[in-house]
Amino acid sequence: MYLVGLTGGIATGKSSVAAIFREHGIPVIDADLIARKVVEPGKPAWYKIQKEFGPDVFLDTKYLDRTKLGDLIFNDVEKRKKLNAITHPDIYKEIYWQTIKYLLQGYPFIVLDLPLLFETGHMLNYLHKIIVVTCEEDLQLQRLMERSGFTEAKAKVRIAAQMSLEKKAEMANFVIENSGSESDTREQTIKVINVLRCSKHHWKLRFLVGFCCTILVAGTYWLKNRSSRSLSSTA
Repeated sequence: MYLVGLTGGIATGKSSVAAIFREHGIPVIDADLIARKVVEPGKPAWYKIQKEFGPDVFLDTKYLDRTKLGDLIFNDVEKRKKLNAITHPDIYKEIYWQTIKYLLQGYPFIVLDLPLLFETGHMLNYLHKIIVVTCEEDLQLQRLMERSGFTEAKAKVRIAAQMSLEKKAEMANFVIENSGSESDTREQTIKVINVLRCSKHHWKLRFLVGFCCTILVAGTYWLKNRSSRSLSSTA
């Protein structure tokens, strides 16, 4: 099994592309969804955020007030780094566990939906291919304002906090341009899926894993026999 990274800018339509992958039976590990789970009340990251940022970033329900926390960290780089240091270890730990689960289920490849793939750089060395979802800048701004109810100024701050779409596209293996119709985006995504399904890379990885397992089993068997012969000669 090999890993495919899916990323893009905020409000470029990455979730729509991820949904098309799921429709075609391809597992998608959603880092945003995991990020919400690791900060639920009572989780270790929840306590750490409370200690670091205080009670003002929580709702009466004890859940995180994502709007308040977002305003806080997007206007302060150091606070954003502190939040990432709290949440990222738990997020990546869950990503690894889910990846192992899909590996054992025999999927040829899975998609990791990672909004901050290039910004953090954490998973880059593990990915065989990278897909970047882009759209026109004006459309991105409009979508974010409509989706989140942000003012234009606040929306621009959120967009500016991420790497530019142009730079991300330069580092991608596939670029899906999501400024057009839904059918156009679907068509582009299906083309990428077909290319990924034709890849034989997962067989190379399966062979490597199988070879390593064979060496491990053979080594264990050899050590066991050696120990048995040593005990027999001593007796």
